[in-house]
Amino acid sequence: MNAERMDALLAPDSIAVVGASPDSWYASNLIENLDAYGYDGEVYYVNPGREEAWGQPCHDSITDVPATVDLVVVSVPREHVLGVVEDAGGMDVPSALVITAGFAEADDEGAKLEAELGELAEEYGMAICGPNTIGLANTHDETVVTSTCSRKPGKGSIGLVSQSGALAFTTFYERAADEDIDFAYIVATGNEAALSITDYVEFMADSERVEAICAYIEGVDDPRRFVESAGTAVRDGTPVLATKVGRSAVAEQASLSHTGSVTGDAAAWDAAFERAGVERVPDIPDLLGRSRVHTAFDPPESANVCLASTSGGLASLLADMAAERDLSLPPLDGETEQRLLDMEDLLTFGAMHNPADIRGYGADVLPEIAETLFADDAFDAYVFAVGLPAVGERAEGIADAMLRVREMADDPVLFLWTGRKESDRGDSPLPYERVRRETPLYYDPSRCLDALSSLVGFGERAGRKPARSLTDLPNIETPALPAERVLTWDEGSRLLESGGIEPAETRLAGSPEEATEYAEAMGGPVVLKVDARALPHRSDAGAVAVGVAPENAAERYEEVVGNARQYMKNERSETTIEGVLVQEQADLDSTTEVLVGVSHDESFGPVLTVAPGGELVELFGPDAGVTLLSPVEPAEVRAAITDTPLGDLLSGYRGRPPGDFDALADLVARVGDLAVGAQAPRIDELDLNPVLVHPEGEGVSVVDILVRTGA
Repeated sequence: MNAERMDALLAPDSIAVVGASPDSWYASNLIENLDAYGYDGEVYYVNPGREEAWGQPCHDSITDVPATVDLVVVSVPREHVLGVVEDAGGMDVPSALVITAGFAEADDEGAKLEAELGELAEEYGMAICGPNTIGLANTHDETVVTSTCSRKPGKGSIGLVSQSGALAFTTFYERAADEDIDFAYIVATGNEAALSITDYVEFMADSERVEAICAYIEGVDDPRRFVESAGTAVRDGTPVLATKVGRSAVAEQASLSHTGSVTGDAAAWDAAFERAGVERVPDIPDLLGRSRVHTAFDPPESANVCLASTSGGLASLLADMAAERDLSLPPLDGETEQRLLDMEDLLTFGAMHNPADIRGYGADVLPEIAETLFADDAFDAYVFAVGLPAVGERAEGIADAMLRVREMADDPVLFLWTGRKESDRGDSPLPYERVRRETPLYYDPSRCLDALSSLVGFGERAGRKPARSLTDLPNIETPALPAERVLTWDEGSRLLESGGIEPAETRLAGSPEEATEYAEAMGGPVVLKVDARALPHRSDAGAVAVGVAPENAAERYEEVVGNARQYMKNERSETTIEGVLVQEQADLDSTTEVLVGVSHDESFGPVLTVAPGGELVELFGPDAGVTLLSPVEPAEVRAAITDTPLGDLLSGYRGRPPGDFDALADLVARVGDLAVGAQAPRIDELDLNPVLVHPEGEGVSVVDILVRTGA
């Protein structure tokens, strides 16, 4: 979207409100908020049913407004929305905020109108927010264009973009304001007929006012573009933190009825966030607490943290939590330890460690403790935890000490204050409130360390760049294949070969005699598998025989074919059998069985899965593998697998030789290219299970292929 038109939407010098009326809750509150919160641009009112409102004339139409405004706010019944927007577009109004609901989230007619609204945006080049949006706010320019904002927003450096309007202004904003956390921009995207959540992320990433971006996501029409844009923001130094709903079927249905959003698969979104460097955050308080730390500090140079606590129990709890978050707690330098032991105010005995138990007395001498710890080069970040009341006379001194420590620090310093926060004296501001206005302050140990972990993690992610673009897809010429069918072995093999993947040597026997001939030619035990479209999972039908000697091949041929026919008869499915596949029996003692699969996600399209295969699937469960988005480079595949149970298996599990990691990674990358680059028909499902990973340097064997094509 044109940057000037985005500026017109988010920083308009003039606004026309169509549907302006003191009798309309939305329009009247929006207009009153504009005035109350400091907007100083021109505001025009449009309402053919009124002569005046708020002491100003009301125009019959947007075309009667005596100036071309920057932004038209549309709050009229849905059947009139398109006419208003078209009139505004004809006047070259650059942007519109469509508050009106009743579009794709409502019914088929609403979906049709929403599509037409998107077409108008494209025709006139308008930046349109909505429909079904609660509004937006630009705090630095005092432009609060929403009916739902209970107090004037402070000027901050967090950009918030939310696909839920109510959450944006009644929950995110209110919770943040209660904690003295301020935003630069707040945007409720509505149904996104024109501008998407990605457009706002790009705008905020380019803004010098924004130091961190928070996103509440239900579903994204072009998720690959979102991942690319968010990844660019992260690499350019702006952290992106997201709360993504839709892990449950109930949440998915709620999103669909709310804004018409399709949430997509949770594992695919996890893979997308990992690839982009976006941090997935579970809840609103976490989102606010973590984003705040990014506006206060640059990432530390390492994960080496020093913890100092007034409570030994709290220190132990923090140590466990730090380990869970991969934060390192190096020991105190000998000189540092001795200087702390020599402090009379601490009343310490014997030894001092990290975490440092500074006891309750330490809260009164935090600057002296901090000066000693800051001089120790082992640490790049600090947490000072105070388990004492955060209100009262002593708390005033502790608050002063905390603020002094913050002034002294060159590295990130987080404060955790877990004590009482209700005062009997009615003082304002309270001691802990004075601290949180100046620096990140936490009341819960886990949220404090989550925030620090977020800061450390961003430092690790910021410089990472995927080798392949998610939007620059390969174009692979695939053979002519039937659509919406399970492919035969021959068809599946030809599909794989078009992507540079060679399946294991396999012969198709059409008779017992041919099975014997092929088994003898292979010179040893073989595997027999019935090849039939109606048997995607042959083992369930008893249609697989392993370890078959050549002299028994004819007999076992008849057995597996008979089992297959009986199974298909029982299932009342198609009974055509292509033949029996004959493959050389692999040495399973020296190989690792791996599943390489592709599924079709409704948001991202083809999604890769790599996991333990064969019988190992049941042993390790569904969480033992990884999900990846294609296209992907082999090095990225290897990095993703390394720290998983599959990585352990391939590294030489229980005396097995290490597997050929490089060959597997290359195979996965080729499968990914094939999945996103194949021409029609679409690959809806592809399972290579098992892929046999041979010892290092000996490659892999694709011994089973299941492919379902789409339209």
